[in-house]
Amino acid sequence: LQLVESGGDLVQTGDPLRLSCVATGYTLDYYCVGWFRQVPGKEREGVSCLCNNDGSTYYADSVQGRFSISRVKNTVFLQMTSLQPEDTAVYTCAADLIFGPPDVQAMCVGGRVDHWGQGTQVAVSP
Repeated sequence: LQLVESGGDLVQTGDPLRLSCVATGYTLDYYCVGWFRQVPGKEREGVSCLCNNDGSTYYADSVQGRFSISRVKNTVFLQMTSLQPEDTAVYTCAADLIFGPPDVQAMCVGGRVDHWGQGTQVAVSP
């Protein structure tokens, strides 16, 4: 499974932005998918995750109500609204093959990931 992100950009505070992640090589039907972000000097943070077989989702407190994760076939989207300077980071798409009950917390909080993309930069100017 290969993951390729796109959509990162330099935007202004309050702007929206949509990130895309295209998966190739295997269907995402059997995966939980998610978006992580990292800034230099800080740990990577699970922003939002979605398990495709039951539709369960997770959002970090910092993005709850502003970000929305979705999937159409083999593309995963992260719709971001009301962007703030603290949202500036490299955003990386990830996938976790589902064994047993899906667990968005294990992926987004526990960092259980099988495949990573290379990341796309989002910068929000004050």
